[in-house]
Amino acid sequence: MSNIEPTKRPRPGPWPPAPPESTQPSSSWAKRSGFKPKFSGEANVTNSGQILPPKPTPLDLESGRPTQRHDSDSEWCSQDEDGGEGLPVNDDDGFVSRHSHLKYELRDTPGLVPIGFYGIQHYLSILGSLILIPLVIVPAMGGSHEDTSMVVSTVLFVSGVTTLLNSYFGSRLPLVQGPSFVFLAPVLAIINSPEFQGQKGHNFKHIMKELQGAIILSSAFQAILGYSGLMSLVLRLINPVVVAPTVAAVGLSFYSYGFPQVGTCLEIGVIQILLVIMFSLYLRKVSVFGNRIFLIYAVPLGLAITWAVAFLLTEAGAYTYKGCDINVPASNIISEACRKHVSRMKHCRVDTSHALKSSPWFRFPYPLQWGTPVFRGKLALVMCVVSIIASVDSVGSYHASSLLVASRPPTPGVLSRGIGLEGLSGIIAGLWGTGTGSTTLTENVHTIAVTKMGSRRSVELGACILILLSLIGKVGGFIASIPDVIVAALLCFMWAMLAALGLSNLRYSEAGSSRNIIIVGLSLFFSLSIPAYFQQYGVTPNANSSVPNYFQPYTVASHGPFRSKYGGVNYVLNTIFSFHMVIAFLIALILDNTVPGSRQERGVYVWSEPETARREAAVAKDYELPFRVGRVFRWVKWVGV
Repeated sequence: MSNIEPTKRPRPGPWPPAPPESTQPSSSWAKRSGFKPKFSGEANVTNSGQILPPKPTPLDLESGRPTQRHDSDSEWCSQDEDGGEGLPVNDDDGFVSRHSHLKYELRDTPGLVPIGFYGIQHYLSILGSLILIPLVIVPAMGGSHEDTSMVVSTVLFVSGVTTLLNSYFGSRLPLVQGPSFVFLAPVLAIINSPEFQGQKGHNFKHIMKELQGAIILSSAFQAILGYSGLMSLVLRLINPVVVAPTVAAVGLSFYSYGFPQVGTCLEIGVIQILLVIMFSLYLRKVSVFGNRIFLIYAVPLGLAITWAVAFLLTEAGAYTYKGCDINVPASNIISEACRKHVSRMKHCRVDTSHALKSSPWFRFPYPLQWGTPVFRGKLALVMCVVSIIASVDSVGSYHASSLLVASRPPTPGVLSRGIGLEGLSGIIAGLWGTGTGSTTLTENVHTIAVTKMGSRRSVELGACILILLSLIGKVGGFIASIPDVIVAALLCFMWAMLAALGLSNLRYSEAGSSRNIIIVGLSLFFSLSIPAYFQQYGVTPNANSSVPNYFQPYTVASHGPFRSKYGGVNYVLNTIFSFHMVIAFLIALILDNTVPGSRQERGVYVWSEPETARREAAVAKDYELPFRVGRVFRWVKWVGV
């Protein structure tokens, strides 16, 4: 077993090379060398985090750049002297320079004990992203608590397997693959399709097979997008100004589900929200044995404490009403007093779920466990559009994580390889039946920055532990028994976090530029307003509906403004334009690529050139495929370094 604090490997110098701070290069030398000075509209920050007084150079107050620039403005990009592309050197939340504060870097193998410790810590910190989506979609499909338990076990298994595949044959960055919130809106739209509303009986398996078919086809499209090299062409259009509102819109789009569900048992839900806020904000700097446990474990700690409070209230009889039984169907309740309290009993008590008792000790998730997938073109088209959004989300995650852990940003070929493998991971998710696609979890980047763990080995060991846990049926049953109100409260925090992480991509661009402010503002506003038009079109106010209020926005396919004679076309268009993230992506993509702006102002992502990457041994070792697989596919330029 090696030492816990290994000696750091020598790393390449700054990229691109920066001149000494004490000398100011002449304009002619700058043109010849390609020197790109570092300017900030907020402050001048050194690599040590010290804020220096501003230099007397006149600044453009809007963009934060000097009014006098050299002629190579077209080649400007938002890079700092570390190659960190605007990444803050040292801030409270851990978004730091990769050279100074990471405990373990990408290829470090510190030993089994620290790897295991940080691996478990890493996955616990993103627990909400892994388990909360099945707790929403399975009840919406009419599934029981036992069905939820099985889907949770399947999600853990598939997430572990696909994370291992990504670590070895994908981007090779320490990123976790899982059921991203990007897929939640289209899944809910498919679940609430008109053809499923009139059916009676147990719809869970039927809807799950429809979802499986749509996920498999859309993931195959994503795999083709990556492995064919088309993704490298799309990269030219995707920049931080596009990624930021697109990812933020994913989190903002579920406001109708969040607090309205918390309100079903206000005292429990508010406690959960306040605890997570207190841990992640007010106690974020408290360290125990050198670890910020409250910041890292905000979600699991808040979940445990709130669940304990709900359990004590349940046992104390706070939600027990004389003559009322929660197990009696609401339609059979005669007493008006019981009818009044049945909703409160259902949402506040912790003993309404029997998932833990009914779950077996051993369960092995296997492909096609729900039956043969059903393939429908209109459902697949909806999911294909969303798979593009998932790829955009992953582009931002690849870039941000590489600045933290790798010697250089990945090449376009490595990125295309990662997107292609995400497509294959989605096919696996469809075959096993997780109910959603598989993609890189955006929250993972924040976790890397907070835990200071950049080694891919910790993520791989954590993935193996995840696979082992998925085989223990009681684990899935335990997760499935989390009360609905606690799930909703956690989702309020997770979705807010996702919106903030999306907007944080703007740090790679000039956030003070009026160009970027207007583009992001328009994208976010219309991402909420245009879908609202589609969702409310043709809906009679106060109309009786069997669909819960928080799911009614996803029934747009039956009443949207597109009403041609082609039902499939109507379904696809009405559904796609009701997705907040799609509208944000389209508006930001068009405006960012048509409105004039310099590369630095736009924050154009900089990817490593393949030729440069092959010359530097550190870059090749960071991204090259293992087991000599890369040599076999060396002729395919878009899947290797």
